[in-house]
Amino acid sequence: MITSKNNPKVKQVKKLQKNAKLRNQENVFVVEGAKMVFEAPVGLLKECFISETFYEKNQKKIKELECSVEVVSDQVFEMLSDTKTPQGILGLVKQLNYSLEEILKGKRPLLLILESIQDPGNLGTIFRTAEATGVTGIIMNSTCADIYNPKTTRSTMGAVYRQPFVAVSELAESLDRIKESGVKLIATDLTATKNYDKENYQEAVGLLIGNEGNGLSDFILRMIEDKVKIPMEGQGESLNVAIAASVLAYEAYRQRGFGTR
Repeated sequence: MITSKNNPKVKQVKKLQKNAKLRNQENVFVVEGAKMVFEAPVGLLKECFISETFYEKNQKKIKELECSVEVVSDQVFEMLSDTKTPQGILGLVKQLNYSLEEILKGKRPLLLILESIQDPGNLGTIFRTAEATGVTGIIMNSTCADIYNPKTTRSTMGAVYRQPFVAVSELAESLDRIKESGVKLIATDLTATKNYDKENYQEAVGLLIGNEGNGLSDFILRMIEDKVKIPMEGQGESLNVAIAASVLAYEAYRQRGFGTR
């Protein structure tokens, strides 16, 4: 059992939690909590760190894990944890690697295309909504929040394992490729004249969602012919970006027959 906070493995986990560059170099990310650890796809979970108390209460379930396990003292785990109320288990998981071409496969893609979504909670919520509404892929530009940040990953509630996604360095180039593949692009824009529910989402579509404060950039908006808005009452200027993504995704899901795809 590891009892020292200066143990090299413990130090490495802390570094991985805080350093995106290191996570990418090691091709891993850190997940915390029983749900995130036990739902990790077979073959991707590399190593687990478990508090002494959690280990004593869950030995049978821990034996089912197909990875190496390190038991640490409760004090060490508290230091390792990225949450206020640690559950006592965290794991190192191999990063999931998809290509844009893989995302574009299929007869009738339903894509969420995200530009500069910066809040980890918003990005995680969008992933959960995407899974729930049958979105076939998420495309993010490089200025979106890091999906492998522990806060982002935790807020996906496991959807990160099941929802295909790709981060692209040049969104404009990727949009050209997406259009070439036959996907119709639809942008959310507060100045649009068409309400979101008047658009057709039944064929291959990509729904563009922009930054929390600024929406989609002017450069990206100029590339998109079809634009929609979500009508609102009251004096609020816009919806939370994750809510806006949910409204559009569920409308597409409804038009596609609620699960019949």
